[in-house]
Amino acid sequence: MRDWPYPRWVAHRGAGKLAPENTLAAFRLGAQHGYRMFECDAKLSADGVVFLMHDATLERTTNGSGTGGDLPWSALSQLDAGGWHSRAYAGEPLATLEGLARFCLANGHFFNIEIKPTPGVEQHTGEVVAREAARLWARSAVPPLLTSFRPESLQGAQTVAPQLPRGLLLDSLWKGWLETALSLECAAIVCNHALWDRSTVTQVQSAGMRCLSYTVNDEWAAQRLIDLGTDGIITDRVDLFAPV
Repeated sequence: MRDWPYPRWVAHRGAGKLAPENTLAAFRLGAQHGYRMFECDAKLSADGVVFLMHDATLERTTNGSGTGGDLPWSALSQLDAGGWHSRAYAGEPLATLEGLARFCLANGHFFNIEIKPTPGVEQHTGEVVAREAARLWARSAVPPLLTSFRPESLQGAQTVAPQLPRGLLLDSLWKGWLETALSLECAAIVCNHALWDRSTVTQVQSAGMRCLSYTVNDEWAAQRLIDLGTDGIITDRVDLFAPV
């Protein structure tokens, strides 16, 4: 990806911890803080609907229980995904990728979709998420960035929608990470921010990829990444960092 159309600052799961993560309420709040790019987690319901949730299980962020991917959307859509956060958000529903796409496209926002598969359906989830993203953003000048910790998910995305940019997420610099990213024709490496140093930044940028970081919540960490010449910062602190 020769040109990089995305802003530096990315709101993590919508508005970080200020609203229930991965809900439309969170993305609206992040936008109110001036953010123009958002990160979310996408997985599949049992009947193939792409919905937003980080965990494989429902307990932490909804009033449901069990594995989210085992339930049809008709059941998931009835869950309370906001009450765990605060009373102000009680009754907030789970969001679908389609619903969030409508919000982002209507407001000119940019998007980073982390493919977060239920264990066992990594490649299939990548295929479905990429296919849906390609459909939803078909008329947009700037496509969403698809990222994942799972190379199988990125392989699935590459197979069905090779035109969508991809990024490999890393929580460690495991053996062969750069070669894997290159084989997947990734546009970016998205690292735990502590992994970046000048040598690694040079290595990635020399390979034609961009350097993004998660989850950056301190001013000193953000300044270090800017000084290193990295390209994107994902943060929970939408109330601390002004995205300009």
